[in-house]
Amino acid sequence: MIRVLLVDDEALVRAGLRMILEPAEGIEVVAEASDGSAAITAAAQHRPDVVLMDVRMAGMDGLTALKELRRAGDAPKVIMLTTFDLDDYVHTALRNGASGFLLKDTSPRDLAGAVRTVAEGSAMLTPKVTKRLIDTFAGLASEGATEARQRLSVLTDREGEVVRAVARGLSNAEIARELAMGEGTVKAHVSRALAKLGLSNRVQMALLVRDAGMA
Repeated sequence: MIRVLLVDDEALVRAGLRMILEPAEGIEVVAEASDGSAAITAAAQHRPDVVLMDVRMAGMDGLTALKELRRAGDAPKVIMLTTFDLDDYVHTALRNGASGFLLKDTSPRDLAGAVRTVAEGSAMLTPKVTKRLIDTFAGLASEGATEARQRLSVLTDREGEVVRAVARGLSNAEIARELAMGEGTVKAHVSRALAKLGLSNRVQMALLVRDAGMA
């Protein structure tokens, strides 16, 4: 079971998140906290695998709590959840060690999927956040273009199509619709491409595609 700690200063939001996650297979909500300070205490007591935490809260905010949580030994993975997809939040969250950044309009299925993805050790960013993050770091991409293209040459044509779609910030469901394939097939192509390229998550994959000038 993936043990999850919910952190939000609104009890109604916590209740909604619990209703989404508790029925999900392989996920158990072990505790709740109403601010960053309480989250640190709850994490030490309940040892969650994943913390799902709001950015903006009264008292200690989520970004500060994230930094403290990641300092601890055997730290949990942390997904930041917010209404606001501001670049400063995203960059600070990633610098402080977040494994995911999702908006509160994320669908229930995608939320549970994000928890599983992060628990397995991969990063998970909402697609439009991924695209903007790639654009931020794309300034010097041409310098490594040749090397990046060589790395990508190990992919099949179909894997290449999927990887380029990932670089555009599309979700698995969107890629499936665009390329007329099943969502499970898209997921399999992404997993194989990550393994072939020696990468751990979709953000690294997308940056490699952008470095190659193929986005």
